[in-house]
Amino acid sequence: MMRSGRSKCLRVPRRVAGRAAAADIDSVVGPGRWWVMGAWKQTVATLVSAVSMVGCAGNVTEAEPVALRSGVAELVAPNGRNLNGRNLNGRNLNTPELGQLLVSVDLAGARIAEEVLGAVRLEGSVFHGVASSGPVSGQSFLGARFTGNLSSGDTVELRVDGIEPGAGADADVWAYHVSYYDAADALWRPACAAADGSALGAIPVAGRWDYRQGVAGGGAKVDDAARFTFACEGAAIAKCVRFGYRPWGTTADGLSLAEHHQACTRMVRADFCGDGTSHTTDGQWVNLHDGVNVQTDTEAWLHEAEWDADGARCFTQTRRAAQPVSCPGQTQGTQCGKWAHFQAGTLIMSEVPPAQ
Repeated sequence: MMRSGRSKCLRVPRRVAGRAAAADIDSVVGPGRWWVMGAWKQTVATLVSAVSMVGCAGNVTEAEPVALRSGVAELVAPNGRNLNGRNLNGRNLNTPELGQLLVSVDLAGARIAEEVLGAVRLEGSVFHGVASSGPVSGQSFLGARFTGNLSSGDTVELRVDGIEPGAGADADVWAYHVSYYDAADALWRPACAAADGSALGAIPVAGRWDYRQGVAGGGAKVDDAARFTFACEGAAIAKCVRFGYRPWGTTADGLSLAEHHQACTRMVRADFCGDGTSHTTDGQWVNLHDGVNVQTDTEAWLHEAEWDADGARCFTQTRRAAQPVSCPGQTQGTQCGKWAHFQAGTLIMSEVPPAQ
């Protein structure tokens, strides 16, 4: 679970404490705890739910994303271990016939009302492009079609069915309801869905990820100017955006948060070896903090690991993994958990609660 405030307690595959960011975290059970495990379930209080869809095109069930700034909230999303969503990039594209992953989405070829747009790009999580009538952006992309790339090399058509602009401190974090065309049944289905099949939002993030597991490069972010990722709410990529680690953002000192975002995806999934393999189970707690004041340490918990974009720089025996973790060929740092390590390459530290 993640914590709201500037440190999160998240229950993803584990939980994290820190600035509760929203929709993708299981649940916030206290000022900064999140529990990631199921279908959207909101319980409380000062839960800011900035989610009214601004528009809809198509027959897609709308989910209600949540922006948890503080207070208690519970979001259930069983795909905590996935890098990006149950259907979109997580396991398969929700159709047994496909049995493969949506690995990226093309910017080129995007169209609105059958007109192919030029110079399509992302500024943060907002789409921009050029139509025959002039520049288009933001809400103009309602109903837009994109081409998604599957792991097999095949493609699938995607459609934007709803747009939820960001607000307040998250004004640059827009969420979209996206569907894909199931040619076999001639139906549009939610690209991001909860365990019960209801539609979830997606945050577009520039670039793509390597979804392989157990190999060098697995789980890595791939900078690709021609493609982007629709990051499903409730999975690691979107969770980390909601925690404040916007890959397009910077700290007050101008430091890019791209590496922190990637380190966060490793941490959320307990990808200790940095090979794309998740070593955690749903429903565990984790406290998260960093050295750039995006997430601050709010718990006197046991240190678990230090993280950078390539995985854990060191980890202790006190960790979420149910089984022993071994990373052949990797040298583990010593004195794991020292604050000074933020000055030596560590980007994020994680802690777990004392055994009950």
